[in-house]
Amino acid sequence: MNPIRLTILGSGDLLGSGGRFQTCFALDAENTHYLIDCGASSLIAMKRFGVDPASIDGLLVSHLHGDHFGGLPFLILEAQFGRRTRDLTVCGPAGIVERTNAAMEVLFPGSTKVERKFRTSFVEFADRQALHVGPLEVTPFEVVHASGATPYALRIAMGGKVIAYSGDTQWTESLGAVAQDADVFVCEAYTFDKAIRYHLDFATLATHRSELTCKRLILTHMSENMMTNLPQVDVEAASDGMVITL
Repeated sequence: MNPIRLTILGSGDLLGSGGRFQTCFALDAENTHYLIDCGASSLIAMKRFGVDPASIDGLLVSHLHGDHFGGLPFLILEAQFGRRTRDLTVCGPAGIVERTNAAMEVLFPGSTKVERKFRTSFVEFADRQALHVGPLEVTPFEVVHASGATPYALRIAMGGKVIAYSGDTQWTESLGAVAQDADVFVCEAYTFDKAIRYHLDFATLATHRSELTCKRLILTHMSENMMTNLPQVDVEAASDGMVITL
């Protein structure tokens, strides 16, 4: 069994705090390649860290904010210009087809009307309903984050390993279920101790640490406030280009 590799392509927030790329993780195993979220800067991050966009089999999108799915139009155009022929599977909240097409038309008018040599298949998540995507078993858990569509945390099982990801959310009991016995839980820590609605701060996360039975906890989606306070934090923090091998 080949090891599973999770590459943090982007660990920053909406505003690119600290010069970091927006949220995007590359998941590689069993000769398959997936992205978990795809922020607007993700195509640049992929090329910076040596991830071939043509190798991506599919995407898992936690919620429909630009710093988490805004890179999808660029990825589709990259595939179109690169003469991709393999299907591309995109999984995400209900409404992802319409939001993706709307984003493409705003950014590149007429781009959705161009005939492609590959099919883009969209699959919608449903709360706590496991979905099989290639070798992945993906279970979405509804969380609390206003984004115009239902937001999810994701629990991804493959090859006997479990990768959990919070997406963006304020604290909710769903996070305990998502992280349960996971090999790694990549979790938002947007601020250090300032509570912001729909987001998770480190102080709140720390009070609930005993409810997270994951084997490894890694913080992501950090603002300037959080990064400034990292020396005070006793939990591992993600960085762009970081590779996690399971």
